[in-house]
Amino acid sequence: MIQFAKRVRATLAFTLIPILIQPAMPQQAATQAAMQQSGAPAERLWGQPALPQDSGITALYQDLAKLRTTGRLMATAAHPDDEDGGMLAMESRGAGVTALELTVNRGEGGQNKIGEELFDELGIVRTLELLQADQYYGVEERFTRAVDFGFSKSADETFQKWGGHEIVLADFVRVLRKFRPDVIVSVFSGTSQDGHGNHQASGILTREAFRAAADPNKFPEQIREGLLPWQAKKLYVGRFLRGSTDCTLELDLGTYSPVLGKSYAQLGSEGRGLQLSQVSSPIVPPGPRPRCYVLVDSALPSAVPGKAKEKDLFDGIDTSLPGLTARLGAEESKVPFLAAALDKLDAAARNAMNFGPRDMSLAAPILIGGVSIIRQLIPQVEQSALAPATKAELLLHLNTKLAEFEKAASDANSLELDASADLPSSQGARSGQLGGFVPLEQSFLMAVPGQSFTLTAHLYNRGKEAIESAGMRLELPPGWNWEPIGASVSGPVASNAELTARFKVTVPADAQYTRPYFYRDDPQKESLYKIVPGMEKYEALPFPPPPVIVHADYRVGDGTGELRTVAQVRHIDPIYGQAERPLVVGPPFSVELQPDSQIISTARTGSTQVRVGVRNNAVGGGNGTLSLHVPNGWRVEPQSTPVKFTEAGEFASYVFTVTPARLQEGHYQVQAVVDANGKQYSDGYRVVTRHDIGTFYYYQPARQMVSAETVKLPAKLRVGYIMGAGDDIPAALEQVGVDVHTISPGELAGGDLTQYDTIVLGIRAYDVRTDVREQNRRLLDYVERGGTLLVQYNQQTGLFNAGHYTPYPMTASGERVTVEEAPVEILEPASPLLNTPNKISTKDFDGWVQERGVYFMNNWDPKYSPLLSSHDPGEQALKGGLLVAPYGKGTYIFTGYAFFRQLPAGVPGAMRLFVNLISAGAKSPSR
Repeated sequence: MIQFAKRVRATLAFTLIPILIQPAMPQQAATQAAMQQSGAPAERLWGQPALPQDSGITALYQDLAKLRTTGRLMATAAHPDDEDGGMLAMESRGAGVTALELTVNRGEGGQNKIGEELFDELGIVRTLELLQADQYYGVEERFTRAVDFGFSKSADETFQKWGGHEIVLADFVRVLRKFRPDVIVSVFSGTSQDGHGNHQASGILTREAFRAAADPNKFPEQIREGLLPWQAKKLYVGRFLRGSTDCTLELDLGTYSPVLGKSYAQLGSEGRGLQLSQVSSPIVPPGPRPRCYVLVDSALPSAVPGKAKEKDLFDGIDTSLPGLTARLGAEESKVPFLAAALDKLDAAARNAMNFGPRDMSLAAPILIGGVSIIRQLIPQVEQSALAPATKAELLLHLNTKLAEFEKAASDANSLELDASADLPSSQGARSGQLGGFVPLEQSFLMAVPGQSFTLTAHLYNRGKEAIESAGMRLELPPGWNWEPIGASVSGPVASNAELTARFKVTVPADAQYTRPYFYRDDPQKESLYKIVPGMEKYEALPFPPPPVIVHADYRVGDGTGELRTVAQVRHIDPIYGQAERPLVVGPPFSVELQPDSQIISTARTGSTQVRVGVRNNAVGGGNGTLSLHVPNGWRVEPQSTPVKFTEAGEFASYVFTVTPARLQEGHYQVQAVVDANGKQYSDGYRVVTRHDIGTFYYYQPARQMVSAETVKLPAKLRVGYIMGAGDDIPAALEQVGVDVHTISPGELAGGDLTQYDTIVLGIRAYDVRTDVREQNRRLLDYVERGGTLLVQYNQQTGLFNAGHYTPYPMTASGERVTVEEAPVEILEPASPLLNTPNKISTKDFDGWVQERGVYFMNNWDPKYSPLLSSHDPGEQALKGGLLVAPYGKGTYIFTGYAFFRQLPAGVPGAMRLFVNLISAGAKSPSR
């Protein structure tokens, strides 16, 4: 068990390997760096709820743990929820290490257990979830451009999807050269033992990046940008301890932290448990949680992979403050003032540790003194004759220490800074009735280019000692302006008092919207993100930083300190009450087509309706003209329509009648545009949020992708759909003319199910709905009396198999076909399900997206007939993806084929096959 209070790093003097010389950062990028270095992790930038562990004496304890170590650790994983949260919490919150998690992708290709967001919007959900989890771990977060394209069985397939090997490796190297860790810990080994191909690729890339980042010939474009090579000292792979004999290091993540009130494993489990869109994390009880770490590569002669036995991830690396001098090697003589200053700083940190636990206020002047030491030291180093790489490395550590001492000093002085954008005058009467808060749908949550708003900031002094003087200022993107309103923005702050300042902020007409810096033109097929032009400076960050940062500078005695915070907008959540989210910049008009995809039968004649939603964000309203752009030969009425709003937050819906020309099977596009004040607005956003994970915004073009499909339907077919984890199959069926009704829990429990010719269970219905499991007997009775039941896949195969939900025995498995182009063999060509009302051939499996199918059956009773067979390259044929059996007077069908992907994507053959399956219960001829 590691005793963190007595942790001693072994001393080793070594010459610095060339590192990053950072070019001047754009102001928003500098804001992000400053917020992180000041102790406010990146995850707090987007308004995630603060943790109890990050306030009061508990926060100060952790602040003090950081002051005497310069250790930097980077962990890598493939997806959100893969991270080694207990280890990260132990190193960051326990040992005070500066830690960063590099996650390869954002989990876009998974299913959503609790919401409707899919693909890139799901990626934003999972980014928010991971950022909140990171807050538990106490780490920063970075991503590559790689996208989760769905389950993969091999690293080779993964790299093929990612456009080759070098693209994502370059992203790894970029993050390494910027963050410059001493130690890297990979969750995955880079072997087949990792399972998922994305996992294998993550492990492979981590091993390669460890050496590639130090090679100036690798990715020379980064060197030209100003990045310099960096060699981390050690690389580990973590694994669960299962009698392993090759462990270099064993950490007991179950170690109890009296400061945090729980073990590091428990804290990690709580963070992982927030990722509700994909996991149900078990509660971790107190007790030992040993985990093994294997040293797989090292740049230190004292640490030999396969031979070293260690007690600490940083064994052999001097991470003490005085040790920064030893790192300079022969250049130490160029900074003769450094050693004494670092000794004084180390002494200040040690003294603060002695006083802080007894009385926070006693530690405050010592910490302010440490701030003064660093502020004097930084310009001396900047003006020294050190080599550029050596100087940059030393300044990195000094600036990190400055931020950490400032954070500790503010916490010791019990200071808190709060800032919120004031509501526009059009909402003033309503907001006054609610104490500054307004209902969410009425509140002003966005700044709009070209407009102004007011901002109120409060500096609260909750400590015992008075603050002699304090002042507040704003940090804004280029082109923005601010000025104080009314009273001075500076003055003394007595104990248990506050300083209030108000500002007028003006947003330039060309201000950049607060949106993801990454996008895909076709989320169904592309597996790498593109970067929005002009937003390249944010690459690898979770999101761009919020635009408005408030600074508070204060003086105590002979020293000064600083706090920073993000400007918020407060609102009333209809369920959870008072809430806040960071102020952002958005367009005057948000435009979206409803729905954003549509399927039309090629046999359809006449017109269809297209609905366009427009939201106004500008205070005082706005006017414009809305038009619809359609393919050549199509007609649209009206050709345009005026839009007029009087207040911010108003929403209106407009209907156009579109008459397609003669349709052929294929894809078409309809685009909506608002013209206003000489500009065009053709994007829409959705607010992605949950009360426990913060908020961001998903943007997409205001377009509707229209898929024309040739599909025959029974003349009369009534389908009941029981939703599972969420999919868009019902909407797709309705668009081609199927009569679909969503069955409510009440109807499932006591309604007349015989009114439906076919009932479909949505994906993962048995996984996520207790009532479906409880009412399974009613569903089987419905089949026995003559109905057709179509059951789609379930992920929790153990739960499904234990429930015995099927009419005859079958065993669900994890077998799947991940290659969407994998050949499909038709086993029963004469089956009515493959002939009525549509004749199914192997061509109907062309153009599928993401995967063939998941969680097939691997054993079944002879009463079931398998209709199809498919397999990934080099594997055995899988026949358990589509099974059908008569039961009583009805028909029971199971399918693991990925219709939930294909139907919304407008894959014609998948629609024809699905219509055939649900038509098994049809009692009328086709039309």
